[in-house]
Amino acid sequence: MNYDITDFYTQEEKTMLSRCMLCPHECGVNRLEGEKGYCQSDAELNIALICNHKGEEPVLSGEKGICNVFFSHCNCQCLFCQNKDISDNRKKCKNNYKTLKEAADKIEEILQESENIVGFVSPTHQIPMMKSIIRELHRRNLHPKIVYNTSGYDKVEEIKGLEGIVDIYLPDFKYANKDLALRFSKIKNYPQVCLQAVKEMYRQTGSSILSDERERALRGLIIRHLILPGHAEESKEVLENIAFELSFSVSISLMGQYFPPFEIKDYPELNRTLTKEEYQEVAEHFHALGLHNGWLQDISSNAEYLPDFENMGFK
Repeated sequence: MNYDITDFYTQEEKTMLSRCMLCPHECGVNRLEGEKGYCQSDAELNIALICNHKGEEPVLSGEKGICNVFFSHCNCQCLFCQNKDISDNRKKCKNNYKTLKEAADKIEEILQESENIVGFVSPTHQIPMMKSIIRELHRRNLHPKIVYNTSGYDKVEEIKGLEGIVDIYLPDFKYANKDLALRFSKIKNYPQVCLQAVKEMYRQTGSSILSDERERALRGLIIRHLILPGHAEESKEVLENIAFELSFSVSISLMGQYFPPFEIKDYPELNRTLTKEEYQEVAEHFHALGLHNGWLQDISSNAEYLPDFENMGFK
C-alpha cells in the first residue's frame, strides 16, 4: 500500500474489505492484504479517470456537465463494454489517484467548472472507496449531489446501506433473459439480482425525479437500458419487467448508442451498430406499454459517447 489504510476507511469498511462480500459474487477475499477476487481489485482507490462529462442525461449533465469518477475494473464483464480499457478485469487495474487528497483535489477542481453533481461510475465493488471520497468532500464543506452509476449487479443489502448517501441512482437494466446475461456478461443470475437491487433503489426514491429550478436532478432513479443489435425482443421484455414490477412512471433512458468496442468473434450480431428500425421498434413498445418518463436517443451520435481513457477524456 502507498498510504496508511486507516486514513481512508472506517472500521466497518475495513472489516468489509478484509472479507469482501460487497457484490453478488461474494468472493470473501482480504483486499486489505492484496487478495483479489472476481473484480481483481485490492483496497486502493483504483480510480482510472476523473473528468467533466457532458454526455449524460440532461438532468445530470445540465449545461456545464457532471464530474464523473470512473473506477477501474467491474463486477460485470460485458463483451461489449464501452469502458473496456479500464473495466476488463484481465488488465492491470488503473490507479491514477494514489491518495484521497489527490482524488478530492481533482473532484473539487472539476466541480468549479461543472454542475454540482458527482457521479461514481462502476462503484459496486468500490463502495468503501466511494464513501471515503464523499466524507472527504464533506470535510471540505463540499456537498454535491451524488450519482450511483452502476451495472445493476448489486446486492440489496449494500444498496440499503447507501440510503441517505446517494441522491440519484443510475442503474443499468441490461437483460431479462438469464441465458443472454450468461452469454454476453458471464452472469446467469443478473436479471433477478438486478431487479431486486433496482426495487430497493425505487423504494428509496420513488418514481419521480426531484429537480431544481434549472431542471437539474436533486433526487431520483433513472434506469438505463442499452438496446443491443439483433435483440429488440430482449429489450421489450426488459421494459415490461420495469413497467410491471416497478412503475409505469419510472424514468428510463432508452439508449441506442451501442458501438462495437472491437471484433466480437463468437457473436457476429454484436459487430455492428443498432439500426434506426431496431431502435424505433423498442421505442414504440416503450410507449405502447404506457411508459412515459425518460429519454430517447439519437442513435446517429453513437460514436460521440466513447470514452478515451488514454487521453483522459472522450473521443
